[in-house]
Amino acid sequence: MAAAMRKQLIEYIEANGGFEDSEKLCEEKGWDHETLVGAIKSLQSEEQITAEASKREGWKLTAEGEEYCRSGSPEVQVFDFVKAKGSVPSSELDAALGAMAKIGLGTCMKNKWVSIDKAKVCTCSVDSVTDTVRQELGSLSTLDKAKLDALKKRKLIAPTSLTAFKVEKTGKFSSGAQKAVADLTSEMISKGTWASTTFKPFNLTNAKGTVSEGGHLHPLNKVKTEMRQVLMQMGFEEMPTNQWVESSFWNFDALFQPQQHPARDAHDTFFMEAPSRAQNIPEDYLRRVKEMHEKGGQGSIGWRYDWSEDEAKKTLLRTHTTAVSARMLYKMGEEYRKTGVFQPKKYFSIDRVFRNETLDATHLAEFHQIEGFVADRNIGLPQLIGVLRDFFSRIGISKLRFKPAYNPYTEPSMEVFGFHPILKKWIEVGNSGVFRPEMLLPMGLPEDVTVIAWGIGCERWTALLYNIRMIKELFSFQQDVAATKKNPMCWLRRAED
Repeated sequence: MAAAMRKQLIEYIEANGGFEDSEKLCEEKGWDHETLVGAIKSLQSEEQITAEASKREGWKLTAEGEEYCRSGSPEVQVFDFVKAKGSVPSSELDAALGAMAKIGLGTCMKNKWVSIDKAKVCTCSVDSVTDTVRQELGSLSTLDKAKLDALKKRKLIAPTSLTAFKVEKTGKFSSGAQKAVADLTSEMISKGTWASTTFKPFNLTNAKGTVSEGGHLHPLNKVKTEMRQVLMQMGFEEMPTNQWVESSFWNFDALFQPQQHPARDAHDTFFMEAPSRAQNIPEDYLRRVKEMHEKGGQGSIGWRYDWSEDEAKKTLLRTHTTAVSARMLYKMGEEYRKTGVFQPKKYFSIDRVFRNETLDATHLAEFHQIEGFVADRNIGLPQLIGVLRDFFSRIGISKLRFKPAYNPYTEPSMEVFGFHPILKKWIEVGNSGVFRPEMLLPMGLPEDVTVIAWGIGCERWTALLYNIRMIKELFSFQQDVAATKKNPMCWLRRAED
């Protein structure tokens, strides 16, 4: 259809040189205006013609309006029906005219053309009426605004917008010209038809492409990246942390955390429905952990309860990355049992953990934990304090305070407080401690090996660095995407002593 219209348009322009009004031309020729406009734009893009546009606003009949224009308005149809019958029950009127009866009867009564008595019998109140609605629908161009608004309110007409064109041919006009194409294809090259093909001109001067924007790092990812660099500079190796679903054994039991501990309650931990039980826990290690919980060993009396293997195999979303540390320490213990040689190690992890927390300004149900540990001989609390001072000085805090605390798997344990140079106050920055022998000995590590460890929350630290009031703003719909794009790269500097 488009090709035929293009051919007809070219023939008309060649014979007449152009035309004043595309709308009138379509009325004369019986052409579709939209199809003609497509052909006009095609020739205009090839610079064969000039086209001057003029926009026209008007009105057109809706489907309902066309029906009334053809058959008469509902009110007149009702009047004619009642007039022909003399009097008619409203039920008979409904049966004969359907939905038209309800619409027309109301208008008839409003115009006092028809009356209805208590028995619901309709009779005419006047001898004749004029169908002004039908007349108005047939002559929209002569109506004033009030009448047009009344017809529009009844949804009998709808506004229209049409762009007509005045067309003149240019010096490049040719009746034998081929339609210009935009793309050079492999077929044109192989057959050589590209040489005789007319191509559309490319506007390389004024055309503007879409502004290209690269990806924007989330503030949390910026802080994680910088923390990772700091820890690697301190000689730490990163642990694999891609196992979010853990067993209670590695998350709690391997850490010498008793099975009746409140942290194992569903109010604090997300337990899995499927799979509900873990597999492939090393049997020998499981037996040693069971014995340590029930009876203790090497001077410890244990927790003195009946340890349940079924409870240990329950699956959950890990509540801390210390489960990752436990797996790595067990692996180190296995290597020592095989070789008889212990290699000191420094490990860290940064990844997501899950807790059944009530959401508030400083707590989320899932967050990222940064954890590190050092395993070596002849180390303890002094070395832990030294590592913490070095680590926090590298991320901008030189003044530290330590407060005794309790953790099921570390003894002694310390909460770490730092003086924030921007907030100008002491804030809690992490937790730390020395892993208990009851946790390390079942792993097979030498008795004289000590492990010092600490952990901090990544979200809280990000909120402090970027002055974010509530950490849930990092993830929820409240996050300011514009600010994320403009935020500078996080850059942690060593604090001045």
